[in-house]
Formats: sequence, C-alpha cells, structure tokens
Amino acid sequence: MAHSGARKLPLRHPAEIPTFIVMVILNFAILAVLIDFLVSTALIPPALRGTNWEATWRAVSAAIILVAPVIIIVRQVQRASIRGTALRLSRTQFPDLYASVDEFAAALGVRPAPDVYLSNGNGTLNAFAAQSGFTNNYTVLSNELFANLRNNNRDGTRFILGHELGHIRLHHVALWYQLVLCYSQLIPILGPTLSRLREYSCDRNGAALEPKGEMGLVLLTAGRYAADYVHVSELVDQGRHLGGFWVGISQLPRSHPWTVRRIWRLHQLSLFGPAHTADQAPRSHQVR
Repeated sequence: MAHSGARKLPLRHPAEIPTFIVMVILNFAILAVLIDFLVSTALIPPALRGTNWEATWRAVSAAIILVAPVIIIVRQVQRASIRGTALRLSRTQFPDLYASVDEFAAALGVRPAPDVYLSNGNGTLNAFAAQSGFTNNYTVLSNELFANLRNNNRDGTRFILGHELGHIRLHHVALWYQLVLCYSQLIPILGPTLSRLREYSCDRNGAALEPKGEMGLVLLTAGRYAADYVHVSELVDQGRHLGGFWVGISQLPRSHPWTVRRIWRLHQLSLFGPAHTADQAPRSHQVR
C-alpha cells in the first residue's frame, strides 16, 4: 500500500490547531457580545440607546446569531440535493474508485467509510467533503475532475480522494467543528487563514496516501488541456520561488493556498515522489 511508510496518519499542518484554538475563543467572545446586545444595553453607546440605532444593533445581532441554525439546515439540504442529482459509487458502480475510498478510510480510521458521489460539475474542476446530521459523511467529485484524472492518471484521483477524506478524518466537516467556528470564520483574513491551513493538512494526508498523485494538483493548476504537458520539476521550482509582499497580500482573502505552493510544499516534505527533471518528457509524450 502506498501509505504504509513510517508516517502516522492523519497528518496536520503544525499551525492548524493553534489557529483553531484562537478562532474558537474568538467565536465564543463574539457570541457573548451578540447575546449582550440582545439582552442588555451595556455595550450600546449611551448616545444610541432608545433610538432606532439601538433597534438596528439588536436586529443585526439576532441575524448573526441565526448563522448557527442556518448551518444546520444548509447541511441537510445540501446532502438531500446531492442524493437527488449525483451518482453514488458502490462496489459495482466504479468499483476501483470505491475500493480506494475503503482503503483510505481504513488507513485514516474513518468508520464507516463515507459515501462518494459523482456529480455534474458544469465545467468546474472541483471536489469537496461534507457531512449531514452527526455522522453521515460523504465526498463529491465533479464529473470533469473525475474524467480528466481517471483514465490515464488514477493516482491523481486517489490523491484528491485522500485529500477529501482528510477533511472528514480531521473533523473539518463535523457539525461541532462548524458550530464552534460559525461566527469567527466570518472574520476577514482570519477565517481564510484557518481555511488554508486545513487545506495544507489535507494535502499532506492525500499525498501520504498516494505519493504519486501530484497530477491531481497539476490539473488544478494548469487546467484540463495543459496538465499532461507540464514539466512537474519546473512547476515545483516555480513554487519554491513564489514569494514576496504582494504574493502574501493577494493570498490573504483566499480560502485555498496557491496550488503552485501546495505542490512545492508536498515535495518539500517528501510526501510526493521526486519530480520529473526538466529533460524528461511530460506525461502526454511518454510511452504508455
């Protein structure tokens, strides 16, 4: 098995848990402030008390508090929608892919193994993990991502699956996790920062489970028409030199790290195998 090395699964980015703890503390502080606005006037400026502004403060606070129950409803509606519009994989429906899910779930300690659905992504290269209720975990692959990876690059598909199962194993999709972050994750910069750390963590699990799966990220970087022509060693080198003030600023509002940097970091951690050297032919030029 590709993941039978010395690394103990699951893996996390070292900054994820400390950042999560800070965000949880902020979340409860925000909730306390919102409740105070509803039940007292202590935090409302004296000049605004008894005016329309006080009513506005209370209405806004109530609306924000409702984010928590809305999350619960959205989770259930999303699962129902997926069940009605996407194809569920099984031991007879794409059995090789289903077997990879079983294998990775066992390696990560995810029990029971999550359902996997194949959806019409309408041209989008995407995959995500989610949960409804308390234990109904599932993963969705867009048809476009699946089709571009599966035929000639099943390792890339396996990396994507491993990444998504990482979200499940690390509780990123759990109801309790989303509720303890439901307010603080709306804070600009801080919310996206934790999101990027989660992606780094799940990348590590995907690569540990499938060390040959870098084409999954290459596809997200170069697109479906160019991915097979990419010299991965040059892409890794591009990620190695990606930096600077404006690069850092431009990433602050983003929920996902730059894909170029994600590939480089997995090579830096030796989770992906050696990149092809520049004089080696890309995949589309290799003899199959």
